[in-house]
Amino acid sequence: MRRMLAIGTLLAFTLIPVADAANPARDVLWVALQGCVLAKKAAGRSFPCLSVDLGDGERPGSAVLRAPGEPTHVVVMPTDNVSGIEAPVLQGPRGVAYWQAALRARHFVSDALQGRLPAAAVGLGVNSVDGRSQDQLHIHLDCMHRGVMAALKAHGSAIGESWAPFPVLLDEDQYLALRVPADAVEHFNPFAALAHVPGWQGKLHDASFAAVAADPDDPGAGMIVLAYRMPEASAEALMDHTCRVTRTGRGS
Repeated sequence: MRRMLAIGTLLAFTLIPVADAANPARDVLWVALQGCVLAKKAAGRSFPCLSVDLGDGERPGSAVLRAPGEPTHVVVMPTDNVSGIEAPVLQGPRGVAYWQAALRARHFVSDALQGRLPAAAVGLGVNSVDGRSQDQLHIHLDCMHRGVMAALKAHGSAIGESWAPFPVLLDEDQYLALRVPADAVEHFNPFAALAHVPGWQGKLHDASFAAVAADPDDPGAGMIVLAYRMPEASAEALMDHTCRVTRTGRGS
């Protein structure tokens, strides 16, 4: 799906000249984003993005773009140039700000599904350096796979507020899991949390994570963050861009 995002965006923005780079294909999303920012500044419109927040002196800007051909799949990006999960700037307040922007944008997925999936049930995901196609931070938002939601429902009670291995494999990989209490979700920084995994500090280029609200029946509530590290790590694999989970009910 990350390749489809890059290719589709490239086709959508062929009239925008690509800036010089070592690998211009990895800057397509950044170039598309500049078109959105220009439209917002010049005409007060977000198109071709779904929304653009230019930010202010205290809050960094962010934009939301729908993946071409995938009605429920959107990405949230900084309007500043931030390479990705490994960027040191994400360890501070900007990491929190972009997390908050992604939380606010979950309604775009829910709206596309006409409310069949609550906004809280929309998943967030960020891929590793070699697991992504673009070098502009983009937080994926979409439905989670039914199997992932079923696993969280079955094993949610085993997830605490410290990183620990998730009891079962997800997409054939061993993930670590962390519960973020409900009253801490808004000010959580997932990027800083990854740096606190033993042995991960300074190695976040290989890290990837996904997050989603805990199952409604989970007494621990809050959000569950799932993360792993390896070359080409892509927690986006836990998402289902066809949203089959909405056809039979969340988590089934």
